[in-house]
Amino acid sequence: MNLDFTPEEEAFREEVRTFLAEKLPARLSDKVRKGQRLTKADMEEWHAILNERGWLAPHWPVEYGGTNWTVMQKFIFETETALAHAPRVVPFGTSMLAPVLIKYGSKEQCEHYLPRILDGTDWWCQGYSEPGAGSDLASLKTQAVREGDYYIVNGQKTWTTLGQHADWIFCLVRTSNEGKRQEGISFLLIDMKTPGIEVRPIKLLDGDHEVNEVFFTDVKVPVSNLVGEENKGWTYAKYLLTYERTGIAGVGMSMAALERLKQVAKTAQRNGKPIGEDPFFAARLAKLEIDMENMKTTNLRVLDAAGRGVPTAESSMLKIRGTEIRQEINDLMVRAAGRYAQPFVSESLEEGFNGEPVGPEWAGPVASQYFNNRKLSIFGGSNEVQREIITKAILQL
Repeated sequence: MNLDFTPEEEAFREEVRTFLAEKLPARLSDKVRKGQRLTKADMEEWHAILNERGWLAPHWPVEYGGTNWTVMQKFIFETETALAHAPRVVPFGTSMLAPVLIKYGSKEQCEHYLPRILDGTDWWCQGYSEPGAGSDLASLKTQAVREGDYYIVNGQKTWTTLGQHADWIFCLVRTSNEGKRQEGISFLLIDMKTPGIEVRPIKLLDGDHEVNEVFFTDVKVPVSNLVGEENKGWTYAKYLLTYERTGIAGVGMSMAALERLKQVAKTAQRNGKPIGEDPFFAARLAKLEIDMENMKTTNLRVLDAAGRGVPTAESSMLKIRGTEIRQEINDLMVRAAGRYAQPFVSESLEEGFNGEPVGPEWAGPVASQYFNNRKLSIFGGSNEVQREIITKAILQL
């Protein structure tokens, strides 16, 4: 695969950079750069800006609002937005549910839900993981029993990211206990305002309310909200996870974070000289850059495969290496911050914090990002599970 940009691709990169310079609010990019928490309003603002430009869902077909971009254009856009410190688009509707609806949903479902995802009418969250059913997702126990024109749903989901803001949740539910565990799972769309749904916050180490538990007690869901066929949800879930794992790898974010780390390595002092001159630190940084270049190539291959609707083991490879690289960047940032990476003041991550910063500005979010990103190698299917997927694909098991 040729990784050199053509003149047309260079022109597209300039177009993206011009758009970001003109339309990305400085207040939002400043919050992202400083590692401050984004509010729902912040995320909705950037969502609306991209939608107005027609760049919110580049991987969708044109007839539904996509861009018909090439793999290289998608790569350029992801990279440039990350380097400009743009907020990340919340992926649950645009990058996870939408591809499943487009491939497996009914025409009516696509015509109803996709425009509402684009214009921000519906905020989606994901209902996959349960207590005892995380990486071993086939063990899920949330049940949906059909009664006439409705499913009655009972059970619990956990680690539901940003579920406190969601209007809808797409859920994996058990509709049969016959045969293999994977064969009795269905894919349901559930209105979060339905009676019987309770959302409870899970506070993280940094004090943020990012994830939740969601409880379902006799929740009535119309049968028309079933995506595809009953008991075929495992197929749809695997297809969705290909897109999720590509996003978790966060190639663009890693490139931006690596550039930040290289700048810090030149300024953070250890024993009177930049830490980047320390042989041990410099060796790790050099290896990180090599791994990053290798991951770019894998990322382009996975984007190409996903664009053709072909889930591959490459997405598992990308997820493993991508998360390891992001965690290595976090680790080196902590080492560069030294004593300033001590336990942080949660309020310092909020916009408008009036307290005195401890150490250089870049060190403020280092500890929070380090601890939060330990999850990267677990969610979306743990890296151990991804290695099993790769092995089975290679050995044709």
